Amino acid sequence: MHITQYTDYALRVLIYLGASPERATIAEIAERYQISRSHLMKVVNQLVQEGYVEGTRGKGGGIALARPAAQIVIGEVVRKVEGDFTLVECFGADNQCRIAPACRLKGALYQALQAFLAVLDGYTLADFLPNAEALMALMQVPTAHPVQLHRPA
Repeated sequence: MHITQYTDYALRVLIYLGASPERATIAEIAERYQISRSHLMKVVNQLVQEGYVEGTRGKGGGIALARPAAQIVIGEVVRKVEGDFTLVECFGADNQCRIAPACRLKGALYQALQAFLAVLDGYTLADFLPNAEALMALMQVPTAHPVQLHRPA
C-alpha cells in the first residue's frame, strides 16, 4: 500500500496542530516541514472542509484542530484525503486486464487494503501526541506553554 504525498502532508498537518500549544499558520507549518506552502494550502483546505481543522483569518488567526485529537481517527482521515485506492488496474473502472474474470489476486489485494485501513482505524491522532514536545523540538518550535493534547471542542 502506498499513500500519496498529499495524504502524508495531511497527516503531518494534523500532527503539527495536535502537538502545537497555539494556533499555527500554513506558512509556519510549511517552513517547519520544509514543504511547499501552496501545496500545503490545498491540503489544509480539504482538512477544513472535512471538519478536522478550523481556520480563523486576521490578527491572531491561524489554524487549529476543529475537534479533540482523540476524535480524529487516522483511518478515516486517510480514506477521506487519499481518495483513490486503486492498487491494481482491476480495482478501477477502466479495467483492461485480460485475466480479471478468472484472477483471484484481486480478492487478496482487497483484503490486504481492508487490513491496512483497519489498522489505521485503531489509532487516533492523540495516539501520536504523547511526545508532542519532542516533535516540536525536532522542528525547532519553541514550547513556552505546556502542550495541550486535547483541544476543547
